[in-house]
Amino acid sequence: MATAEDRPKEAAHTIDAVPPIDAVPAISYDGRRFSPVTTRPGSVPVAHYHQRQDLIWAEFCGGEVRRGSIAGTAAADGVLHFAYCMALASGEAVTGLCRSVPEVLADGRIRLTEHWQRFGPGASSGVSALEELPKQAPDQR
Repeated sequence: MATAEDRPKEAAHTIDAVPPIDAVPAISYDGRRFSPVTTRPGSVPVAHYHQRQDLIWAEFCGGEVRRGSIAGTAAADGVLHFAYCMALASGEAVTGLCRSVPEVLADGRIRLTEHWQRFGPGASSGVSALEELPKQAPDQR
């Protein structure tokens, strides 16, 4: 029978356990809110981003998305690489990978061009865009 000494040690499950990186990302996403660029009327998802060193994560909901999250990294040039998952109003669970390329707009906000790949029964890929919401804007456009 295995003893406590024989079992592998569990990794720390805190954000503080993230090892340091060589280069600090050019853009800090921490505290920023993003929403899809769309002409469709109605509610759209709003994502709340967080960052610690190169580690990024976000949670989002709104529109057809009941709950979603991302986790990944920010490169030194601000490009994001992450996995995402979301539960839709239809009951479908969606997962995929994304590479988001930032562009700083004239007013200082950030636009992310997302190159995404969705897995599972509705597998697909495409390009979409998110824009940072102004600081004073409510969560809905």
